[in-house]
Amino acid sequence: MSKFKNLSISEAWCSLFEEHNILERIEGEGFFKIDAKEIKKIKEPRLMAKFDHFVNLPKIFSENHLAILPVTRGSYIIGNFQAYQSLEQVKADTPITRMYLPDYIQSLDLSNITSEAMALNCAYASGIIADFLQENEIKPTVSGRAGSGAFDFFINLNKKGKKVCHSTQRIYVDKSQIEIDAGYEGNHSLALIEAKLDISKDFLIRQLYYPYRVWKKRIQKPVRSIFFIYSNGIYNFYEYDFKSLKNYNSLILIRNRRYTVEDTKIRFVDIEKVMRETSLLYDEPKVPFPQADTFERVINICELLATKELSRNEITVNYAFDVRQTNYYSDAARYLGLVDKEKYKDGEIYYFLTEKGRSILELGYKDRQLSFCKLILQHNVFNLVLKEYIENNRTMPSKNRIIEIMQKSNLHNIGSFDTFSRRASTVKKWIEWIVNLTE
Repeated sequence: MSKFKNLSISEAWCSLFEEHNILERIEGEGFFKIDAKEIKKIKEPRLMAKFDHFVNLPKIFSENHLAILPVTRGSYIIGNFQAYQSLEQVKADTPITRMYLPDYIQSLDLSNITSEAMALNCAYASGIIADFLQENEIKPTVSGRAGSGAFDFFINLNKKGKKVCHSTQRIYVDKSQIEIDAGYEGNHSLALIEAKLDISKDFLIRQLYYPYRVWKKRIQKPVRSIFFIYSNGIYNFYEYDFKSLKNYNSLILIRNRRYTVEDTKIRFVDIEKVMRETSLLYDEPKVPFPQADTFERVINICELLATKELSRNEITVNYAFDVRQTNYYSDAARYLGLVDKEKYKDGEIYYFLTEKGRSILELGYKDRQLSFCKLILQHNVFNLVLKEYIENNRTMPSKNRIIEIMQKSNLHNIGSFDTFSRRASTVKKWIEWIVNLTE
């Protein structure tokens, strides 16, 4: 393994594909099974086969519409599988249900939810999970790693650019490893939860489907599949139902809800007050002007750095970012002074929270959002666009008008009109994020 030590995961898979003629084998047989021992000759299998989101897939997988699934404790199957499910994006005006922690709870710090386990504990203690499940009383029962037992299923094949004889592939699983983040049982059901701290556009269906199959044959009451994301004080729950037991892709979204255990009431006068009291920066920072439309993900990258610094590669491999997104969103956080970076002796660039970033994350929900607003509005471009939005009876300035404001603002390293046009989209989206904070 030593000679492959410095290979990236994507490069390591290219080496395996070449050594085992994987593309040719899939073309001829429809799939390819690979033993963990073969993978381990190059890199650790647990790193080489963990792709929670489509964007994390190595280039040779994504370019050939491939995915990988575990089938035993020591082997995997690769094929043109539709392994991921798009995650329905929650609209900004979706109501947020307020819940409360019991008065006697002192050990949960709402400003320091830095792990999936902590987020789940808070959701359980505050009654969020019971409310979402519509169960009067629930108890935590199953969690952690376990064996899958034996089962089989059909998975849809991705036909993009491929001549596929069949629309599905039958897969046999025997003693593969499953992991359940949390399981809660009530009078009427057992809910199995897959929890995340990173905001994403999709998820790996296997993380819901394998546990569902295991517990479906063990108990009589219904088994419910729940996908949960915690970010920025908001608890997002999605419930899926597999309409056909043996169909991996038969899941449908039944419902989703958003919760909080903090005061989230922000009025427009709060935004106006921040704008009035914010001093404009004299000079723009010597950092690329943001091209990161989803401000929630700017916050999310700060949250991911709350417990430790991360390399560019670690952010890209472990969370729902591709290489370009890692650069764009980390640069956006740097632009606001929330994050900084440093190149270490190993040549890797590492990102870390600044003191400003850390202090803001430690605030309660309302103060945290208003602090983010202040950081945005101290930049002349955003301040002027929001002012015009207010003066125009809360109507967003046109894209051309935003570009005009940008061109007069002495922005760092923006030359071409095309670049101004792309960055104008971010200006508009960040102002919309600010406005959508209000009730």
